[in-house]
Order: sequence, then C-alpha cells, then structure tokens
Amino acid sequence: MKTLIAVLCVLISLGVQAQTQVSIYGDDAYPPYSFKDKGKMTGIYTVVLQEIFQQMPEYRVSIEGYPWKRGLKEIEQGKIFALYPPYKRVKERPYMEYEEPILDEQLVVFCHEKVLSTPRTKWPDDYYGLTIGNNSGFAAGGDAFWQAVKRGDIKVEETKGTSKNLLKLIAGRIDCYMNDGLSIQWELKALQNQGKYNGLSVKKGAVISSEQGFLGFATDGSKFPYKDTFKEKFHAVLNQMKSSGRVQQVIDEFIAQ
Repeated sequence: MKTLIAVLCVLISLGVQAQTQVSIYGDDAYPPYSFKDKGKMTGIYTVVLQEIFQQMPEYRVSIEGYPWKRGLKEIEQGKIFALYPPYKRVKERPYMEYEEPILDEQLVVFCHEKVLSTPRTKWPDDYYGLTIGNNSGFAAGGDAFWQAVKRGDIKVEETKGTSKNLLKLIAGRIDCYMNDGLSIQWELKALQNQGKYNGLSVKKGAVISSEQGFLGFATDGSKFPYKDTFKEKFHAVLNQMKSSGRVQQVIDEFIAQ
C-alpha cells in the first residue's frame, strides 16, 4: 500500500511539473471589462479568459492586474508575455500581436427617454441641437461630431466619470451621454441598486463606433518558448466559446449581476 501511494504521489507530481507556468496581465481599472475587486481580478474579459485557460490543462495560467500604462510599457520591453484587452493598433503598438478578438465593444449614446420619442439612428446628424455628456478628457464621438460641436450644432458638457454623467442624464440636465455601451449598462444597474435610477428613463440611442478587445501577445517571443503552441490552443478554445455563444452568455451574466 505504501508503495502504491508513493507511486501515485510521483505520478501526480510529474503531472503538475509537466504544466507550463504562464502569467497573463490585465488592465486593473476598466470595469466592467477588466478590474480588481477586493484584490482579485474580475470583469468580462477576465471571466472569459479564466474559462479558456481551464480548458488548457497543459498550462497553469495566472492572471494579474496592472495599471494599463505599466502593462503596455512592460510588454513593449518584452518583460511580459500577454496583456488584455488592447484594441488592434498595429502601427502604434508593433510590439504586440493581435489575431482573434475576444469580443466587440460598442461606443454608443444613451439618452433621456423623452429625447428618443423620435427615433435618432444617424450619428451625429440626428443629435443636432442637443447637449451631449462626455467623460472629461475622452476623445469619443468621431470627427464629424466634434466638427458639429465646433460649429455650434451640438453642445458638449464634460464631467468626470460615468456615474456623475449618468446622474446628470437621469435628472435631465443633459440630453444624452456617450460612452462604452456595457460600461453604461453596468453603471445604470449600480445606480438602480442604490435607488438613484428607476430603470426606465434612459434609453439606448445610436451606435457611434465599435472596437474589438484582444489578448495581445508579445511580438518578441524569445523569452517565451511556449508562445506558438499556447496561442494555437488559446485561439482554438476562444473560437469554440464564441461560436457556441458562451462568450455572449458571460457578457449577459456579468451585466445582470
């Protein structure tokens, strides 16, 4: 019996040792996509990645949170293997490889329900004469929008943070607010839970633009000999989860929390 136990322990030990240790880094302040909650990484991208890595038993993957600028700097310097969730910026960030997007992010405009009593599907033309809220310092909206602002066809009010902008929108102090769609939904849910929103008076308007978030891999893989096989397995599992609808299910479940 002792011999059998010893053999089993050796086999288990060899199995653990056979796993390749991999560290992945994510933006630690990008809710609801990627952020720290009580010291642990969570968010939509994080949950999707965790499920993918669970289906890659040959790797033991740890996920750590970084301030975004630090993550970009360290992957550029070749210090880290992979970072999420960058947008595809091939010219600006040649030090990262982007192959298969994890999910789409939409920049949208949400408005007070009275503003959308008439459909407003064309951005920015259908929003002339309105006051649009924007996060301070954000360059959202597109060139045509900012040209309309410069001409005086649209007014912009900037406020720091999604929550404060949405409170202004709920109160009718601005007509609409533009930001990432899921970020707005996430914050509206929080405000509703706090009794600050009735869940009805704010509606989604036009889609302004869309981006795709990736797991960006270090272009220089000299320090990461497992890079090619890891990427192949990762993208295979990701594609399966997307085609099965599981990625969309993660999004829906996370926003509904």
